[in-house]
Amino acid sequence: MKSINWSTRFLPGKTDNFVSNEVIADKIEINDVWNNLFDTSKWETYYNNATNIKLDDQTDSKLHFGEHFRFDTFGFPIDAQVMELVAPDDGKTARLSWHGWQNGDAKTQFDVYHAFLIEKLADGRIRLLTQESQIGEPAKDLAKQSPNPMLNGHQNWLDGLVKASRK
Repeated sequence: MKSINWSTRFLPGKTDNFVSNEVIADKIEINDVWNNLFDTSKWETYYNNATNIKLDDQTDSKLHFGEHFRFDTFGFPIDAQVMELVAPDDGKTARLSWHGWQNGDAKTQFDVYHAFLIEKLADGRIRLLTQESQIGEPAKDLAKQSPNPMLNGHQNWLDGLVKASRK
């Protein structure tokens, strides 16, 4: 199975918080999943933890490689830049990742790397993987919570993405 392309800075196990969520679904098209993920206008229709989404390039609502955007999630206002964007064309594994951050002082500075993979499997199944690695005091605080809100929130994102893509 394919995996996330991590930079050394965000290598899982070396950061303050890391979560990984995966869903394997049947009777779903990879292009439908991709369209619901990389088009930010659809996020709020299936995931209630991403709001106030604003792209710098407002020509459309789709993410583009290198694009800067902002959104609110888990109570944090996040600035982000798309670092990887590979559509599922020609049987490729779809990839979307961004570096996100909240500027602040030593107590509020927050850096994340959030990545998604959408992979075709045998027998018409699709694998959706999302992982996030976080650095900063807010990440340490999230990691101490049980259950981990990031783990549950990202599972809701994947579950909502599957449901929206089946319609």
